[in-house]
Amino acid sequence: MLKVKIIAVGSLKEDYLRAAVAEYKKRLGAYCELTLTELREAKLPDKPSESEIAAALSAEGAKISAEIPQKSTLVTLCIEGKECSSEDFSAFIDDVRMRTGNLCLVIGSSYGLSAQLKAKSDLRLSFSKMTFPHQLARVMLLEQLYRAMNISTGGKYHK
Repeated sequence: MLKVKIIAVGSLKEDYLRAAVAEYKKRLGAYCELTLTELREAKLPDKPSESEIAAALSAEGAKISAEIPQKSTLVTLCIEGKECSSEDFSAFIDDVRMRTGNLCLVIGSSYGLSAQLKAKSDLRLSFSKMTFPHQLARVMLLEQLYRAMNISTGGKYHK
């Protein structure tokens, strides 16, 4: 069975988002072994400088790197990443299942991810050129994972 680990910086603050995450985790149980790891965001002042942001991203990157399973395919979510269709994402996951059997997806803080971490990734993925609330990214990722795995099995969820 495919092992999927999601590493997310920050915790969900809204009950409705936590409920959506719980629902998709339950649904994904039929398709993969899913773990979700939340890491604490680095503390920053209200108006951080570029160097303070860079230092925070570097510190978060080190914590994230320590959580990435060995021999896993690494996907980082970032605005400059590649956009793909649900079908393409499904094909990517099928390929990961065949090659390594381990997928690790990373959602950074609201400031993103360090350049070093993005450079290590096998795929930089972007949901859209549009801006979404940072807290919603985890739900969107889980929904797309569920959709992709449902596509792979010929399910009816994706029409």
